[in-house]
Amino acid sequence: MEKLDLESYKAVSKEGIKHEGYISNIANGLVTVSLKGNINCEGCKAQSACGVSESNDKEIEILDAHHTFRLNETVDIVLEKSLGLKAVFWAYVFPFILIILTLIVTTNFFKEWIAGLVSLFILIPYYFMLFVLKDTFQKAFRISILKNN
Repeated sequence: MEKLDLESYKAVSKEGIKHEGYISNIANGLVTVSLKGNINCEGCKAQSACGVSESNDKEIEILDAHHTFRLNETVDIVLEKSLGLKAVFWAYVFPFILIILTLIVTTNFFKEWIAGLVSLFILIPYYFMLFVLKDTFQKAFRISILKNN
């Protein structure tokens, strides 16, 4: 297996999440990797919380500074486990906490059904903020690509 970033691979290999995929698109320095079904997902305890294990049509966009990949090339995607937990926090845990806190606060000022609607609608600006800050999240969540021979 040919490695692009040897030092980060050594650190990630022991405590990383690895998925096999293929290059489905290359445009403007971005490589789109379509993930294949992973046999490791069947025995994983976090399978219900993970979006990768649900279907085979997942795609990940990764910056390719070296421009060394070809279309339909088989690759491995490696993500540190700690970054996976951080992603679960921002995608699931924090929105849940935000809904509950908003519901508790707005129940003191409005009727219950209005408080429920406000607590659900609070997710619109939250996910818009995530969309606006996606470049920051892409830098924070470094994903390594490894070529398969």
